[in-house]
Amino acid sequence: MPASLSPEDQRRVNKVIRQGVNQVERKPFRGWVLLGVILLVLTLLSVFSYGIAVFHGVV
Repeated sequence: MPASLSPEDQRRVNKVIRQGVNQVERKPFRGWVLLGVILLVLTLLSVFSYGIAVFHGVV
């Protein structure tokens, strides 16, 4: 069952689609920055846990 619109309704639909009301401009994804942050957090947590182990005499 094909949906049929009047020419006036189709013009309104096309106008709304072209406006891009729901489009949001975003910065480009920077994968290397994300990888750097993950590695930095991982390193800090590792150093912290190693410090706790040394403090308790495990290492």
